[in-house]
Formats: sequence, structure tokens, C-alpha cells
Amino acid sequence: MRIISFKYIFDLPEGRQVQMDIQLDSQRLNIINNCPYVLPEWAALDFYQCPHCPLSVTTHPHCPLAANLVNIINHLDTLHSYQQIRVKVVMKNRTFTQDTTIQKGLSSLMGLVIATSGCPHTMFFKSMARFHLPLADEEETISRVTSMYLLAQYFLKNEGKPADFELKGLMELYDNMHIINKTIAMRLRAASKTDSTVNAIVLLDVFTFVLPLSIKTYLQEIRHLFDLDG
Repeated sequence: MRIISFKYIFDLPEGRQVQMDIQLDSQRLNIINNCPYVLPEWAALDFYQCPHCPLSVTTHPHCPLAANLVNIINHLDTLHSYQQIRVKVVMKNRTFTQDTTIQKGLSSLMGLVIATSGCPHTMFFKSMARFHLPLADEEETISRVTSMYLLAQYFLKNEGKPADFELKGLMELYDNMHIINKTIAMRLRAASKTDSTVNAIVLLDVFTFVLPLSIKTYLQEIRHLFDLDG
């Protein structure tokens, strides 16, 4: 099995360095070897379970998304969200380095983990995880998510399946993500000693509001980039 690796390195203010190694199965794009053997109570499926969750406690005693966040909580729940850190992300072909806040660094890492965690509602985001852009800003994220969504519709159309080029399904995906972010934030409040991981989820959740409101405006603003006649 071929592995896709991402290495997040956090240089913390007290001089401590924390490294989080994220490995994905290159075919199914599931995160692997990321859950500790013993999981805390807040990772149980029925601990603030999402109201639209299709999983059953009988077959899934633990929430796959929460279970994959446990190591992040264990290693990085030490700082307040506004504290400055340096984040380095090492990938196969490039390395990103940015001085930022702990909440922004965590938000980038958690976005990658959430997409590949095995949660049924986050499967669409696996393709974005495959081409992960660490610490992306709002415009980069809108461009990437719309591009990936429309590419998925292209493949559906070629397979004779219904395709959505009006982006209606994309809005539904982000409605579902808003529900997930709210309930995951409840879990993290029960698990965390500081506000950094909760605020990292809040940053991710801001996008569930921004995208529906700004996507048409943003796409109109970049329309000139695709003017093939001139």
C-alpha cells in the first residue's frame, strides 16, 4: 500500500517542538495509524453525536472523526488560541513554513484530519486532502473547493449519472459540515484545557457561512481569468 505523508511541525513559544505525522492510504485516502489504542469518553459515538449521523453505536462505538482528533488534543492542547507559533508542513515535493497563531495552525491540521477521518459526511473533502494546501486563505479555499466539486460533476456526467453544475450540492455539503463543526466543538470543550482546538474548529466553521454568501461574487471576480478569447 502506497502512503501519502504530511508532517506538521509546531515550534511552540516555550521552545518545545511538536510533530504530527499524518499518513493517508493513497487509494482510499483514509487516514491510517492515527488513533491511540485507548480512546477517551468524549470520542464515543453517542457523546454529542451529530443529529444527522448515519452511524450506529452497535457497529461504530467511537466517532471516527473524534477518534482521529485525540492525538491532536493530547499533544497540542497547551496553548491559548492567540499565541504565536511557527508551523512547518513537510510534504513529498515541497515544504510550507508560516508564522501564525496556534488556532490557525491547528485549523489547517484539523481540516486535513477531518477530511480523511472516515466520517461519512466528509468524504467529498478527501480529494482536497490528496492535494492538501496547508494554511490556505479564504480565496484559495473557495477556488479549490469549487474546482474539486465541478471536477467531481464532470466524472459523474461521464458515467451517465446526474451532475450538478449549479453548485447546489456544494451548499448542502457545507450545511452538513456546519452541523458537524458545532457538535465537534461541543466534544472538544469537554476534552480541552485551553481554547485553541475549539477556536480552530470555529475558524473552519466560519467557512460554512462564508462560502454560500460569497461564492457567486468570488467566481464573478475571477471570471476574467478564464476568458479564453482574450
